[in-house]
Amino acid sequence: MELHRNRDDPTGVTVVLNGVPSSHLDLADPTRLDFEYMQQMAAVIDRHGTPGEPLRVVHLGAAGCTMARYVQAARPGSHQLAIELDAALVELVRTWFDLPRAPLLKLRTGDARAELAGLPSSSADVIIRDVFAGSATPDHVTTLEFTQDVARVLRPGGIYLANCADRPPLDGARAEIATLRATFTDVAAIAEPGQLKGRRYGNLVLAGCDRTGLLGSADLARAVRSLPAPTRLLYGKELATFVGHAVPRSDAPAPPT
Repeated sequence: MELHRNRDDPTGVTVVLNGVPSSHLDLADPTRLDFEYMQQMAAVIDRHGTPGEPLRVVHLGAAGCTMARYVQAARPGSHQLAIELDAALVELVRTWFDLPRAPLLKLRTGDARAELAGLPSSSADVIIRDVFAGSATPDHVTTLEFTQDVARVLRPGGIYLANCADRPPLDGARAEIATLRATFTDVAAIAEPGQLKGRRYGNLVLAGCDRTGLLGSADLARAVRSLPAPTRLLYGKELATFVGHAVPRSDAPAPPT
């Protein structure tokens, strides 16, 4: 793992894991988010509940704790748990960066799914999945069974946000959205238009909630359109068309046909 600095950006730091940029932080401004998918997640989080009120947030995959720093700045007094498989990274980010201290931010080493299983039901307002092995999300945190456990840990009205990286023809993203639609009442996807058209490898933010009103709101749609990079929100019929005939992922292998 490495820290990359840019002379034109004196307060910016990029955390690189196995050659892949995993986080960018502004050491002077925790509300600055350079990664587009993080901007998209922040647009959803900002519209959850009352602006500025503290949240309970679980981060599955911590890396540089960029989103944890953002939440604490935007929602002072929030209580957060960041779970990271890489024990060395957990120790280093505490040393490298000025992170909120426990109990405001607790860092825990472990597998995201195994640690999630031990969390109390109805204990989190937001769960963020940003788990990668190289450039891919491990299968065991994409299945219906895992997503149902996410829903168990969320409080009523809570939000699940998943960073889904995929490449054309986006079969993985479609299956993940189908998985969320089998679990949550309300589901949306946010991404750059070219990514949604299957032109390149990239990130989609998938969102699930057990109530309607937030993900399909005009306010969120405006916020997404106002992001620095061109961005689209897929919801309702448009999302269903994108998913097509994709089916939810499961822990059990599909029976032979």
